[in-house]
Amino acid sequence: MPLPYTRTVRFSETDAAGVVYFANLFQFCHEAYEASLDEAGIDLKEFFCQPKIAFPIIHSEADFYRPLTCGDCFDIELVPILLSSNQYEINYQIKLGDLLAAKAMTRHICIDAHQRTKQPLPKVLLNWLHQWSNESLQR
Repeated sequence: MPLPYTRTVRFSETDAAGVVYFANLFQFCHEAYEASLDEAGIDLKEFFCQPKIAFPIIHSEADFYRPLTCGDCFDIELVPILLSSNQYEINYQIKLGDLLAAKAMTRHICIDAHQRTKQPLPKVLLNWLHQWSNESLQR
């Protein structure tokens, strides 16, 4: 089941045309990702600041369908998908009311933070994946 995350566009997040600057979409998505980790009981400070393992983004993409402007209140629904023993991706739908404003995806890999070698996803992250995923198995 996707976690809804609600946010309002701030003036500083728009460009000269008055719409959300494209790169800020990934900032919004990462906020929703952090909210889902927190909701699952994962300590964000430990997860991001002092990790023995890390989850860098190895691929990202976004499609924009309608503009978001200053003051717009929008929702982000995220659905994580297990890809392998050490990779997952997160699909995001950014909605302005009932209208799809944008879609985004980030793909992550689990690595040892010091040796930079691939590692299996830890149980706490697998639990998070199963909590927010529409799929209980890898695709």
